[in-house]
Amino acid sequence: MFLLIEIINLVFRLYSYAILARIVLSWIPLERNNLVVQFIYKITEPILAPFRIILPLGGMGLDLSPIIVFFLINLLQRSIINILISIVL
Repeated sequence: MFLLIEIINLVFRLYSYAILARIVLSWIPLERNNLVVQFIYKITEPILAPFRIILPLGGMGLDLSPIIVFFLINLLQRSIINILISIVL
């Protein structure tokens, strides 16, 4: 069971890194044809897009969706881990 918890933690951590990479990539003028850039956009867009629709951009065009997604990912991760721990104990 502890191996499962470690795998879940790893998956959530990797996805958080992908979102962080997406944020950094939005600041750097890179070609969208780059395979790494395309991969990061493909795996993060399905989660970020609904929050972009719900949250209007700030006055300066600031996208707050990654902040909300980081918070929700952390909340989901902790909830899953707590449920798994409660099952074991």
